[in-house]
Amino acid sequence: MKIGIGNDHSAVEMKREVMKFLQDLGYEVVNYGTDSTESCNYPVYGEKVARAVVAKEVDLGIVICGTGVGISLAANKVKGIRAVVCSEPYSARLSRQHNNTNILAFGARVVGIELAKMIIEEWLNAEFEGGRHQERVNMIMDIENREK
Repeated sequence: MKIGIGNDHSAVEMKREVMKFLQDLGYEVVNYGTDSTESCNYPVYGEKVARAVVAKEVDLGIVICGTGVGISLAANKVKGIRAVVCSEPYSARLSRQHNNTNILAFGARVVGIELAKMIIEEWLNAEFEGGRHQERVNMIMDIENREK
């Protein structure tokens, strides 16, 4: 499985640690983020990862900024993306099981690296349950499709 990762200046070190963690787990990782700690704009990197997911250049995405909120908002503007911000593992797992999320976001200023690893593992190991959840995901996508 190939995972795209993006980040802004606040998450350079965390991205490096996350990339190593994912590679150690056997995932291929594509870096769409900045490697500079000089101030930059997180929407650029949220969009890059989101477009890579939609284009199937990668299977899933992980985006990191200070809180995870801004970069996830940018990613969610790309049609077909269901990005979730998680600061704990339970929501990460349920977001995949119930909402079929395709991008995980978290904040480098909110969670430490060990918690980030737990969140990532729960998210990656969860599988979409379909069934009644598929109907709800379809409803979300219908809202998106009605937007111009």
